[in-house]
Amino acid sequence: MSYEDALASFDPVMGLEVHVELGTKTKMFCGCSTELGAEPNSQTCPVCLGLPGALPVVNAIGIESAIKIGLALNCEIADWCRFARKNYFYPDMPKNFQTSQYDEPIAFNGFLDVQLEDGEIFRVEIERAHMEEDTGKSLHVGGATGRIHGASHSLLDYNRAGIPLIEIVTKPIEGAGVRAPEVAKAYVAELREVIKALGVSEARMDKGQMRCDVNLSLRPTPESEFGTRSETKNVNSLRSVERAARFEIQRHAAVLSSGGSIVQETRHFHEEDGSTTAGRIKDNAEDYRYFPEPDLVPVAPARDWVEELRGGLPEMPRVRRNRLREDWGVSEHDMQSILNAGAVDSIVATIEAGADSTAARKWWMGELARNANEQGVVVDELPITPAQVARVAALVADGSLNDKLARKVLEGVLAGEGTPDEVVEKRGLKVVSDEGALGAAVDEAIAGNAAIADKIRGGKIAAVGALVGAVMKTTRGQADAARVKELILERLGVSE
Repeated sequence: MSYEDALASFDPVMGLEVHVELGTKTKMFCGCSTELGAEPNSQTCPVCLGLPGALPVVNAIGIESAIKIGLALNCEIADWCRFARKNYFYPDMPKNFQTSQYDEPIAFNGFLDVQLEDGEIFRVEIERAHMEEDTGKSLHVGGATGRIHGASHSLLDYNRAGIPLIEIVTKPIEGAGVRAPEVAKAYVAELREVIKALGVSEARMDKGQMRCDVNLSLRPTPESEFGTRSETKNVNSLRSVERAARFEIQRHAAVLSSGGSIVQETRHFHEEDGSTTAGRIKDNAEDYRYFPEPDLVPVAPARDWVEELRGGLPEMPRVRRNRLREDWGVSEHDMQSILNAGAVDSIVATIEAGADSTAARKWWMGELARNANEQGVVVDELPITPAQVARVAALVADGSLNDKLARKVLEGVLAGEGTPDEVVEKRGLKVVSDEGALGAAVDEAIAGNAAIADKIRGGKIAAVGALVGAVMKTTRGQADAARVKELILERLGVSE
């Protein structure tokens, strides 16, 4: 069923569960390192392996990070909360239960306002933000897809087991209608910016540091009871969140319109075509047999500490973007493009390094954004620093480079050839500013293009562009085009 037909017949209701991997140095309940890239199973201990007699101790920075997230999401912070055991079988969960929070989360009843592409503000209400631990990682070997189906065997790495997570759960998102997928994407994007601003996680979706479960159901009208939901698990990009919601709306609508019933289940998202496929039947909360964690004392954050953390919160991303947009004098549309490119922080840092805002935006949103798109990364992942971009801008501003040469300098820096100044020196890219050399090139261009020179003398000033082009070709693009034009007109005795 087409998306338009689906929304003509049904009203979508979403629920988004976002897992954020905290950037702590050690795991949630033990002292094992959380550093990425270590040899499999080298960052484990009796606690995170769930060995008999091992006792967990809560990570204080994990608690602090959870409170900061709750405050930034306008949540109430619990006076008293505790951990629970969530019992279910996963081969990569060594304890056979997950230490999580259930009915007593550390943060609850909040909201996050998100801005859609046309400027509309949509409020997403937050049910809770609770603390838990991650599971290990399974690697399925021998199959074509990397999934367990068709694999000859599986390998388990418990380095990730016990890494601190914050799960942020929305209340049912109603009223989005046809814009439901856009709202889902905008919410996760804004949440990612909030998490990054707080400094509690890098929130890199491509590295699994932030991932989203998309719950979706359809109902005949906005007044009807909620329908049966599906849960598309571990969606790891903003684009995929939007695509998953859109696909599930169409799938649900097709099933319901044909008289079928939706199965409450988890589903896998497929990046290659934006589809989902069935995973496992989804358990209800009672099936997890939650009970209070007996090995951990309750958490009761002091009110003065909570208020101290509230006072130390940074400027929130949407407020910051509006301030920067006014400072830079750009439109809502342009600011959204900068945000979509992930270039806000890079531009700010480039300005702080000495560039003006126009030049900083020009290079990050032009040449560098193009390069990032070609490589399939965001701009802040490129091997170039804001200080280096600011240096290129400075060389253009003082006349040492023109735009064409500046692009070559950026190319060299991205290729690992050194700093901007080193690339200029190695490639010989400075603007030709010697008046004698420029004069000779101008005279050569005039002599070789007599007919064009006569047109210019006759008043057709626009024709000067052809002679400027000839000089630029002679100087391999390293002349100052404005100065070349001035010299041509001087030689021909013409003024603009």
